[in-house]
Amino acid sequence: MSLAFLSSASSATGKTAIERIVTPKGIEVWLVRDMNYPMVSLQFSFQGGAAQDPAEKPGVASLAANLLDEGAGPYDARAFREELEQHAIEMAFAANRDGVRGSLKTLTENQDKAFALLKAALNEPRFDAAEIERVRSAVLANLRRMSTSPSEIAKVRWYARAFPGHPYGRPVLGTLDSVPRIGADDLRGYVRKNLARSNLKIAAVGAIDAAALAGLVDDTFGSLPAKADLVPVPDVTPQGLGEREVVPLKVPQTVILFGGSGLKRSDPDFIPAYVLNHILGGGSFESRLFEEVRVKRGLSYSVHSSLVALNHAGLFMGSVQTKNDRAYESLDIIEREIARLAKDGPSADELDKAKRYLIGSYPLRFDTSAKIAANLLDIQLENLGLDYVDRRNALIDAVTPAGIRRVADRILSGSRLLTVLVGEPVAAPDKAAKH
Repeated sequence: MSLAFLSSASSATGKTAIERIVTPKGIEVWLVRDMNYPMVSLQFSFQGGAAQDPAEKPGVASLAANLLDEGAGPYDARAFREELEQHAIEMAFAANRDGVRGSLKTLTENQDKAFALLKAALNEPRFDAAEIERVRSAVLANLRRMSTSPSEIAKVRWYARAFPGHPYGRPVLGTLDSVPRIGADDLRGYVRKNLARSNLKIAAVGAIDAAALAGLVDDTFGSLPAKADLVPVPDVTPQGLGEREVVPLKVPQTVILFGGSGLKRSDPDFIPAYVLNHILGGGSFESRLFEEVRVKRGLSYSVHSSLVALNHAGLFMGSVQTKNDRAYESLDIIEREIARLAKDGPSADELDKAKRYLIGSYPLRFDTSAKIAANLLDIQLENLGLDYVDRRNALIDAVTPAGIRRVADRILSGSRLLTVLVGEPVAAPDKAAKH
């Protein structure tokens, strides 16, 4: 077994060092030991996700993930749930566009049972017919609810228009047409091709040493296929920029979702872009969009923007919800603030406040074992390096006005957005929607 101490996480987590473990079967795990509480939290991901769904059957990855703990090995669904409950074990799976993520949380006294159940879920999911139908019914009910939700409609329409013909353009949960056509063979095929050691990342936090964790990881994940059989997914940029689509829906407020090209996480300018977005609309009450849209004009309760760094696309996105007769006014203000920030950049005070907030709030990401494990997993998935926890705040602090201007020119200057409005916006004469 190869063990390497490479970096301390104590500055951010208040816990202990991050250890990189390579198990005897060659599986890499990042571990933060915390002997204060008798528990272990595990987070893991198989890269691929819904982007690996068959084009004609979106929703396979999501349905498969939802069924992994609905009966496995010798346990049917009821027996599996009873084992989890009797031993106070928390287990969950979910799919997103780029991966299938899982989590496990257990008391150390029950860790052998917890990892054994996880092994069964990953290696021997049953996909019993009754459970498939039960979970399918729940998914379809959720999709029907989403079909009347303005925010969900906007999201589905935006991705469909931004990425036509690309896996990112398909809804992760599937559609009312595709989900009924997904069968047990589709689910087994997805698991066989996608759950493998080659596309696996693992992070753990808790009262466990490296040798014990390595043994549990090898026993749990070591029987999976060595290599995933993934379909290549091409890099892509959003289409339809500069267009607006109105989706009519009888609701008192219009949901506006806008987006354009951003940066992938591997881009050297991502950190300056992250600071820039915080100034624009990244969640702080002092952001420009919050000030202009809510504080000064009371057009909306909240407005935000974000960088969405997918594996094969970098996006700049944002949203707002406002009264139908103020929708275009709100959108005009947002576009004007984006253009103003691109042209003039932020003030020195704005930059200083953004950096202090982003640095000062970082430890809050590490205040529970589950958060620590999730963040360590994200750092692995984004290939940021074992020492990123120590380097991150210095990277934020090093952002300069010149760096902000450079990245503003890249993602905001002349920014053209694909915008979807869901509701009954009152159109101004010069704001006709483009179809």
